[in-house]
Amino acid sequence: MRQSEVSVGKIVLKNPLIAGSAEHLIEAGGVRRALHAGAAAVVVKSVNESERGRDQLQRAEYMLLDDEWREIPWTPDAPSTAFIACRSGLTPQSFEAWLDQTAQLDREAKASDAYAIASLIVADLAQTIAMAKQVEQAGLRVLELNIGTPYASQAKGVVSTELDPERLAVIVSAVRQAIDIPLWVKITGQSERVPDLAAAAFRSGGEAVVMAGRLLGFIPDVETMQPFLGTTLGVGGYWNLPLTCHWLAVSRRQLGENKPLIATNGARSGLDVVRMMLAGASAVEMASAVMLRGAPVLASALEELHVYLQRKGMTAAELVGVAADQRKTFADMPLRTNNWKKYVADPEEGARE
Repeated sequence: MRQSEVSVGKIVLKNPLIAGSAEHLIEAGGVRRALHAGAAAVVVKSVNESERGRDQLQRAEYMLLDDEWREIPWTPDAPSTAFIACRSGLTPQSFEAWLDQTAQLDREAKASDAYAIASLIVADLAQTIAMAKQVEQAGLRVLELNIGTPYASQAKGVVSTELDPERLAVIVSAVRQAIDIPLWVKITGQSERVPDLAAAAFRSGGEAVVMAGRLLGFIPDVETMQPFLGTTLGVGGYWNLPLTCHWLAVSRRQLGENKPLIATNGARSGLDVVRMMLAGASAVEMASAVMLRGAPVLASALEELHVYLQRKGMTAAELVGVAADQRKTFADMPLRTNNWKKYVADPEEGARE
């Protein structure tokens, strides 16, 4: 295996970096730019049968906020700590047009030892199964089944945020029985049962689990006293990396090291890819940073990853789970009597000033 190669179930990726599904991957040009930048796989913007999902994209809005919750310009040179908030939607294309484009892109990707991956979001399960069959018949080599979007409570019947492992198992099993190509299952992070959701996905035939989708948020504007963007938002940014790494580590502990996990939500750089892999990810999806700053983010992340692997004398595959497997419980940590006192502000200091 080459230094950057990783295995995700039956699939060998030339490197662990995947361009995750988002608006910049609706049009073919965006997918081609991500492939040209070196991504091992690109998850094309998701689709389902819902007209309301397409309409939702036409109502979408996006904003960046600084660390004082003030709006800042949406530009590639925005601070790395910028907070991303949005209302999103599904691809505006018909399923037939989306399928033709995605199949063509996967044929092109294959020539560069990469993948263009189809992504279906569940609304009506019977329709999802029919679409999954057509995805396979079109020659696509991998399907990502997204049942972890943040928006289901805000757009009922349009997308799915599955929180019940048993319900998730029913959905995954039905799709698995309909197709033979590798099936990746994207789950939510809006649950305390993320490892159980992952276990249900594997038990029902998923070959990899993508964790964990963006979260819901609500941010009031103190000047207008209105909600930013008028409603509940999908939120994400660098701050979510520790949450993603936590779910990776605890899921690896529960599921074992042979269940491939794909990280999403919080990666901005090659070292973030390393962090998520050390926490248990076999590969990492990067979306928001690429949408904001463009495909060069992927190329620079791959270069940073390569430099790190060279410096450590390791392969990418050897990173997977190294930190997660050394994670201790709180009860296992050494006794540090009264250590906490060093981290509490001195009340007398304020009184003396």
